[in-house]
Amino acid sequence: MITIQGKGVSTGVAVGPLYFYHRAKSTVSRYEVTDTDAEWARFKTAQERAVKELGDLAEKARKEAGEEAALLFETHAMMAEDLEFEENIQSLIHDKKLNAEAAVSDTAAQFAEMFAMMDDAYFQARAADVKDVAERILGILTGAVQGGVDSPVPVILAADDLAPSETVQLDKSKILGFITEGGSGSSHTAILARTMGIPAIIGVGDAMKPEYAGHEVIIDGSNGSILVDADEAARAKMLKKMEEQKKTQALLDEFKGKPNVTKDGQSIRIYCNIGSPDDVTAVLKNDAGGVGLFRSEFLYLNCDDYPDEDYQFEAYKLALSNMEGREVIIRTLDIGADKQIAYFNMPKEENPALGNRALRICLNRPEIFHTQLRALYRASAFGKLGIMFPMVTSVWEVREAKKMCELVKKELTNEGIPFDEDVEVGIMIETPAAAIISDRLAKEVDFFSCGTNDLTQYTLACDRQNNDLGRFFNPHHTAVLRLLKMVCDNAHKNGIWVGICGELGADLSLTETFLSIGIDELSVSPRSVLPLRQKVRDIDVRVVREKILTDLMGDTIGEI
Repeated sequence: MITIQGKGVSTGVAVGPLYFYHRAKSTVSRYEVTDTDAEWARFKTAQERAVKELGDLAEKARKEAGEEAALLFETHAMMAEDLEFEENIQSLIHDKKLNAEAAVSDTAAQFAEMFAMMDDAYFQARAADVKDVAERILGILTGAVQGGVDSPVPVILAADDLAPSETVQLDKSKILGFITEGGSGSSHTAILARTMGIPAIIGVGDAMKPEYAGHEVIIDGSNGSILVDADEAARAKMLKKMEEQKKTQALLDEFKGKPNVTKDGQSIRIYCNIGSPDDVTAVLKNDAGGVGLFRSEFLYLNCDDYPDEDYQFEAYKLALSNMEGREVIIRTLDIGADKQIAYFNMPKEENPALGNRALRICLNRPEIFHTQLRALYRASAFGKLGIMFPMVTSVWEVREAKKMCELVKKELTNEGIPFDEDVEVGIMIETPAAAIISDRLAKEVDFFSCGTNDLTQYTLACDRQNNDLGRFFNPHHTAVLRLLKMVCDNAHKNGIWVGICGELGADLSLTETFLSIGIDELSVSPRSVLPLRQKVRDIDVRVVREKILTDLMGDTIGEI
C-alpha cells in the first residue's frame, strides 16, 4: 500500500482505477509507408470513427443548445467525408507513400489555405472548420484522446492541473474524483469537483507515478489522503467512511423543502453556482432556491470560435426553462487572467490578473458584449433572469454596461422579440475599489454579488492560483470580512440586496458572520446547499451578532 498526502478541496471518498489525463499531441509524425493499402485502411477507420463522434456530438448539442449548435457538428461530419478531401488524402498515401497522419495534416493545410484565400466570408470561415475536422481525425490516428479520458469505466482522474477549456470538455460521467499535482482551492478543477459533488485533492506534486496508472486508488477529499493499492484493513476503513457519508446525505435530504430561516427568524437565500445548463439538475436535486452564478464564459470555452447569439440564447433559455421559475443570475463573459481563449487573440500580459479581463474586454470589444446581451434578454422571456457584470472598479463602467443593456432592449422591442422588462441588473464586488465605492455603485444597480475568491486575491495581493502561498491566502482575513460588511451596509442603505457567490459562501465556520453582517444570499456548489441550510436553521443570530461585530470591527490586536 502506498500513501500520498495532498490537500483536499472537495470532500467525499471515492474508489476507482487511476487514470492520467491525456492531452492531444501537437506534432504530426511523417514517414514513408510500404503497405499503402493498410495505411489507407487506417485512415478510413479513423474517418468513420470521427464521423460517428461528430454525429453523437450533434445530437448532444441539439438537446442542450438547439439546432444552430448541432449544425456545426453536422457540417464537420460532412467535411470529414468530403470526396475531394478524401481523394487528396488517398493520393498522398498511395502515390507519395505518406503515412496517414502526414497525409491528413497536409491535406487540411492545403484546403484551409484555399478557403482562407477566397473572397467570400462564409468560405473563409470554413478554413477553421477544416482544421478542426483534421485535428479530430489526427487525434484518433495518434491515440490522443478527445476530452482527455478514454476509459470504459469511471476513473479517478490525475493531472498536472486542468485549464478551464479542458474541464469543459471532460466527460463528467467518467470521473469519480480528481487528483492534481498543483492547483489551488479556487482552481477550476476544484470548482468543477465541488459543482459535480465529487472529491478532489490538489498539491500532490510528483508523488503520482505513471506506473500507478490502472491501479485502484482511494481518495478522501476531506483530509487530502490518497491510498494506492490499499490493504484490506485500510480499504475497509475507507469504504465504511463512504457509507457513513451516504447516511449523512440521507439525513441532510430531510432538509429539502424547509426554509432557510434561523432560530430567531432571519431568512437568507441559498442559491447555486453552475457552469452550464447541465448543472441545473444538481441545483434542483439539492433544492436550491435558484442560481446565484451561471459562469457564462464556459460557453465560450466550449467553442472553437465566438459563440453566436442563437447558440448562447439556446443555452440560457435551457437553463431558465429547466429551473422551473426559480431565479437564474448569469454573469456576463469573464475571461482573461487564468481563463484564456485562443480565438480571442488576446496579447500576452505580464500581469493578466490585473489586465484586460471580464467587463473590461466587453467594454473594449462591444460587439462581443452586444451579442451576449441580446441572447440574455431574449432568454429572459423563458424564466426569471438576473444579469451581473464582473470585475467592476468604477461607476462609469457600470453606466456604460447599462447603456448597452438599454440599446439591446430597444432593438428587441423594435424587432418585436419578447423579453422581460424587469430583469435585475447587478455587479460583482470582487475588487477593493468596488467595495470602497459600493455606496455609489449601489445607486446604479439592483444587487451586489461578492466574488470572494478574487476579492481575497486583490485585497491581500496574493495570487489565488499559487498553491505555494498557502497560509498567506486567507479568505478569513479581517480586511476581507470588513470589506464585506462595508458592502452590506452600503447596499442596504440604498435598498438593494447582497449575495456571496465565491467559494467562501459554503464555509460553515463563517455562516454566523455572514448572517450577522447582513448578507442576504449565499450561492454555493449544489452539494453544499443542504449542509448550509442545516447550519442556518441551527443559528440564533441575536445571540452571536454583537460579539461577532465587536471582534470584526474592534481595535483589539490579535490574529489577523
